[in-house]
Amino acid sequence: MKLLILLTFPEPIRNVYRDGIVKAFPQLEVDMVDHHSKVAPLIGKADILVTFGAHMADHVLHEAANLKWIQALGTGVDGIVGAALGDGVVVTNLRGLQGASVSEAVLAAMLALSRNLPRAVRSQDAGRWDRFPVDLVKGKTVGILGVGVIATELAPRCQALGMKVVGITSSPRSVPGFDRMVSRDELLDVAGELDHLVLLIPYTSETDGIVGSAVLKRMKRSAFLINVARGGVVDQPALVEALQAGLIAGAALDVFAEEPLPDGHPLWKMPNVLITPHMAGFHAGYPDEALPIVIENIRHFLVGDIDGMINVVRR
Repeated sequence: MKLLILLTFPEPIRNVYRDGIVKAFPQLEVDMVDHHSKVAPLIGKADILVTFGAHMADHVLHEAANLKWIQALGTGVDGIVGAALGDGVVVTNLRGLQGASVSEAVLAAMLALSRNLPRAVRSQDAGRWDRFPVDLVKGKTVGILGVGVIATELAPRCQALGMKVVGITSSPRSVPGFDRMVSRDELLDVAGELDHLVLLIPYTSETDGIVGSAVLKRMKRSAFLINVARGGVVDQPALVEALQAGLIAGAALDVFAEEPLPDGHPLWKMPNVLITPHMAGFHAGYPDEALPIVIENIRHFLVGDIDGMINVVRR
């Protein structure tokens, strides 16, 4: 049985997964690469693929003739589940593991944008004593588009800071931590009420570009957009135009239509934009939390107990 690890993370992080798997299952043949361009000699014979999944190159799955199972190390599997993946391939993810990390990333972004920390850092770099008024998040309204496991962790944290929390979802229901729940069809109607719009929605054909010019034009000029979901849920050219025109006050972006964000892209130089390289869901202890789940899934998979595997993605 052959297992291939495909991860672009720094080597010490990749090694945690490889070394842990090798120690638990010495009978497995384990290979590891740090970029999809290096899979050619290995992917054709791999039975198991352990990868992050977001923006995974199509050729990886096209060349995976022997593949039986993919373990995604994140929540979203939009880069994995598609036409190139055979129906018989099992897919599992780490749903529920990123709640605390993403929630803290969102809170950090909201506080940084409200207090204009980008301006403060630029002033520090220039050695300039620059005092200016800032906003509080207390008393503000945050809309969370996509009410899943992560949102249920984020919402009460926002309430603890004195914010009003509105959930925007395809299945409105009562959820602790939310002051109000509206249907996704009401996004345009509610957009003008929000001081912060946080995107946690999965990327699908239905959510492609769901936040576009129509939504951005409805938002307050003082409002902020925070995207920790997938780049494709935002119409990126429309967002650039909205930021340049001052239709919204700023944005914190962890995900992009193309990753890495290309050199020279206008978002890099915008003073009202915070950019992080798709890292909201990860923290120093993440591999130590993820590895036991991966090992447990390997244990079940090797004996053919698919029903016993954790977080099997139904598709």
